[in-house]
Amino acid sequence: GLLNSIIKKIVISTPKQLVSAIVVFAGVMSNIASDAGYVVLIPLGAVIFLSFGRHPLAGIAAAFAGVSGGFSANLLIGTTDPLLGGITTSAAQIVLPGYSVTPTANFFFMFASTFFITAVGAWITDKVVEPRLGDYNGPKVDINLNDQISPEEKKGLRAAGLATIGFIILVLLMVIPENAIFRLTPEEITKFIAENNREPGTMEILKPFFSDSIVYILMLAFFIPGLAYGVAAKTVKSHKDVIKSMTKAMASCGQVLVIIFVSAQFVYVFSKSNIGIVIAVKLADVLKDLGISGIWAAVGLIFLTAFVNLFIGGASSKWLMLSPVFIPMFVELGLTPEYTQLAYRIGDSTTNIISPLMSYFPIIVGFASKYEEKEGSMGIGTIIAMMLPYSLVFLIGWSIMFIAWTYLGLPIGPGVSMFM
Repeated sequence: GLLNSIIKKIVISTPKQLVSAIVVFAGVMSNIASDAGYVVLIPLGAVIFLSFGRHPLAGIAAAFAGVSGGFSANLLIGTTDPLLGGITTSAAQIVLPGYSVTPTANFFFMFASTFFITAVGAWITDKVVEPRLGDYNGPKVDINLNDQISPEEKKGLRAAGLATIGFIILVLLMVIPENAIFRLTPEEITKFIAENNREPGTMEILKPFFSDSIVYILMLAFFIPGLAYGVAAKTVKSHKDVIKSMTKAMASCGQVLVIIFVSAQFVYVFSKSNIGIVIAVKLADVLKDLGISGIWAAVGLIFLTAFVNLFIGGASSKWLMLSPVFIPMFVELGLTPEYTQLAYRIGDSTTNIISPLMSYFPIIVGFASKYEEKEGSMGIGTIIAMMLPYSLVFLIGWSIMFIAWTYLGLPIGPGVSMFM
């Protein structure tokens, strides 16, 4: 229950002039909690906007834009990062044996993207979407925001906050001191200098933390505050409740495991047949002949992914099909697998909110129909029309940010470069 309470607390504590920005921001941050943003924040966004005398559909639009349109952005490493990193690693090893892509590969860019999506999403909500909706004359809903967070939830949030602070201090103690367990030892630093003929940088000294331990650290970062919240909020009364919750969470991974099993066969056959290498080399030659290379090839991947996303939902399923072709191809063009993955993630996020094949789209229509002013006026087409400005501006604006980031030569993640 921790993540649900955090989302509610952030939104409910928002000043009126910042409500749009906070709803979008909470939506972006909610993707670390998988489905929580869709089932908790989007209907709550409507309630928050209505409580401020604003159109509830604008609240749904702002939350939906953050949750789904800004899906890849976040201030933290989410569940998508290690998943896509693993797929990218497999595809990269087709042409770069032993190559590894870490969950933090795109962290710096996605951290900055959180503020971009928040600012742009809030501006579109206030200046474009809500004015088009006009005054709200639909069904009235009784709202009492004080009832949204119970005393038990407040106790749980305090306990989770203290547990989080304690955990952060513990991690810093294992990272910052020179003899910390997550840093390279003097012997390992000497070996690095001998093998690479240069001094290691900060990120390379901390490589064991970023590459070998990050998934375990993330697990503890959620488990410890979650357990503290559960005990204080009385949603966890014994070790049996912990086991039940973990079992329920693992049960929801069943569908993913089935998809991964089938996809693994596809990737294996694809790599053994060398079809990916042949296609990649041929496409790379075509792009070179056309004079398209480097950043502009990556921008082309952004728009291609945005188009494909209208017909094939799921970030991992699309990347399993596209990565064996585009990663070897872009390596041939001198772009790193991490940079290619970043371009894919931008395109994959921006058109989620206008794709009727997105699994949660019918649920969004259901939430919105609660506030329809005329019976039968709410449908898929209405939601797509409402979300289209977000999709177009996110796609174009995020691509411009991607181009500017490349020309400035900024790292996209800890120790990660854009060019081979």
